Amino acid sequence: METIGTTTRRSIRDESHRGGRGGWLRAAVLGADDGIVSTASLMLGVAAASTTGSAVLIAGVAGLAAGAMSMAAGEYVSVSSQRDAEQADVALEKEELASRPGDELAELTEIYRKRGLDAELARRVAEQLSAGDRLEAHKRDELGLDDASRARPLQAAFVSAASFASAGLLPIAALLLAPATLHVVAIVVAAMVALAVLGALGGRLGGAPLFRAATRAVLGGGFAMAVTAAIGHLFGRVAVG
Repeated sequence: METIGTTTRRSIRDESHRGGRGGWLRAAVLGADDGIVSTASLMLGVAAASTTGSAVLIAGVAGLAAGAMSMAAGEYVSVSSQRDAEQADVALEKEELASRPGDELAELTEIYRKRGLDAELARRVAEQLSAGDRLEAHKRDELGLDDASRARPLQAAFVSAASFASAGLLPIAALLLAPATLHVVAIVVAAMVALAVLGALGGRLGGAPLFRAATRAVLGGGFAMAVTAAIGHLFGRVAVG
């Protein structure tokens, strides 16, 4: 602890910020949520079409495998595109620092001035930071890039696929463990409970209110499952008729 005047605050080393979790946390929560909702919705849609329990199980397993691979591929492509854009910005910044160092120093000075420093102090800060690693200063303060938030395609792909597959196993397990007459109920309950827990966990890791985070996860997933079940029921009746 350190005291400045009458104000007591924690040392900077004791502070814990959540911004660095952004990349993997987003991929994990998105993958798990999609795994629960997609797998459960697919199984409910097939079950609503009045098919056998084995068909519902096959649909769940197939959806689990396809969804995990899709999540991995989608995350890899999208995050790779983000990384390519970041690298292009950094390359352009390198060229500008080499060809127009004076203009880049003035640009950095203007950034600090707009953040509240007076012109003289902003100039001194820009010069002092530029005396060290000029590129790093511009990456951080002009481009808004830092190591904690940089795009990592492989990490995003692996985390999203693993979380999708792990979470998607829950409605499948509910189907296998429940009596035949309770298959639909078991899938819905397992999915809703899992979504509530996932939403609360994501809220805690991200610093959001737990109840609000859990509620939006349950409402969104419940709506998706209801729509899919209704479509399965409708097409099941059409096929039977």
